Amino acid sequence: MSVEKEHHIETGSPSPSLEKVTDADDLLEKRAVRKLDWAILPVMTMYYLLSFLDRSNIGNARVAGLQADLGLTDHQYQVCVTVLFVPYIFAELPANLLLRKIGPKILMPTLLTIWGVIVTLQGLVTSYAGLVVIRAFLGLVEGPMFPGIVLYLSGFYTRAELSLRVAIFFSAASLSGAFSGLLAAAIQNMDGIGGKAGWCWIFILEGIFSTLVGLTGFFITPSTPAEVIGLTDDEKAILVRRLEKDRPTIVPIDTFSFKEVFRSITSPHVIIVFIVFYMCGTTLYGLGLFLPSIVKQLGFSTIKTQLLSVGPFAAGFFVTLSSAFLSDRYNSRALPTIAVATLALIGFAIFLRAEGKYVSYGALFLATSGIYATPPVLSAWMSNNSEPYYRRATSIAVGFIATNSGGITSTWMYPTSQGPRFTRTTIINLVFAAFIAVGSAGNALLLTWMNKRKVQQREALLAPYQNIPDGDTKAWIELGDRHPDFRYTI
Repeated sequence: MSVEKEHHIETGSPSPSLEKVTDADDLLEKRAVRKLDWAILPVMTMYYLLSFLDRSNIGNARVAGLQADLGLTDHQYQVCVTVLFVPYIFAELPANLLLRKIGPKILMPTLLTIWGVIVTLQGLVTSYAGLVVIRAFLGLVEGPMFPGIVLYLSGFYTRAELSLRVAIFFSAASLSGAFSGLLAAAIQNMDGIGGKAGWCWIFILEGIFSTLVGLTGFFITPSTPAEVIGLTDDEKAILVRRLEKDRPTIVPIDTFSFKEVFRSITSPHVIIVFIVFYMCGTTLYGLGLFLPSIVKQLGFSTIKTQLLSVGPFAAGFFVTLSSAFLSDRYNSRALPTIAVATLALIGFAIFLRAEGKYVSYGALFLATSGIYATPPVLSAWMSNNSEPYYRRATSIAVGFIATNSGGITSTWMYPTSQGPRFTRTTIINLVFAAFIAVGSAGNALLLTWMNKRKVQQREALLAPYQNIPDGDTKAWIELGDRHPDFRYTI
């Protein structure tokens, strides 16, 4: 679980309290980070696994008979999938801005407990209208979780460590896709028990489990490094020091201002990653929601479809972790994103031209692996390059608003009548994968130019803060990532 820290990122002159690191300090820091990994990452991984599982299991329920039992047309089913994303999107930014105020150890478990109850109730619906309403409420409480976890982790780890940590919990999305297929295949055999269909039990049992995990979360979710169980005082102190060294604005002395929200959404690099996130979300959610249906339309039986759905998601799990590890190892975000987007592009190209069902199924491994490996690196990239706290909170939320807007688009891209080839949709996915690679390259060039320009304009940028009380601190708080000593991650 633990990943050793490779190096520090210098973002400015360290404060007097930041002494030169000794070998003993380095060993202490590694031990503290290892404990941090074991205390935080399993919890966040479980939270996100359940988040993705509980909103995506409708695809497995559809294969198990939900659409037929409720008498839904393809259009009505797509509405049920789409309606979740509307409140989901609107909840993301407000929740991220409130996360520090409410506290992660209260907000996150509360959201999980409530949506667990909602998922359980989803197994009791008997009509189209009931399913639409309950999916809307599910989106409202699930929306804050993903951006909240990324923002949360950015308060525990340095910028150079974030991509792999995001990948570890995000890989739960790949695992949930694999696990969902296996679980659905097993639960489907409960068809008829208690007078309920197998798809009902998929919702009921998974919802009950989420509720129990949510209640447990109140006791195991620390809000800050100081609250992590098992850390010594020295370990807590060194974690704080390294965060201050990596991000001089990490100390919560800034206050909320709509000015920071505006600065975030008008930053060129945020806008570029926003567009890339949208394209990523469109392809990712399409595969997450419809891959079981795609596999079934290739000509496999219902049970075999549930089991075959495991493979592409399992491959995505390994590619996600590998690309994020290399991203952190070499402190690079653009190159890993370009690489995995190219992998997805190849997968969609093969799927588009393949004739046999086995070749088509194999192409899904490449497409799913490439697309699922993209969000962790993009999330870290967005978080790395936005400071101070509320600007970062906004940028992270904006990225996921784009991702889930893509989710809305994806729900209308897989009508049954166009299967199993889905030619138009596959072409769109192929083009989006290409634009993810091109957009990432363009953002890297932009950030390189911005880093050079800040160095050239150093005196002008810092002039307003010279010879005033706490000028250095005010410069970091007001300039944030535009500070000349802040280096954008490429």
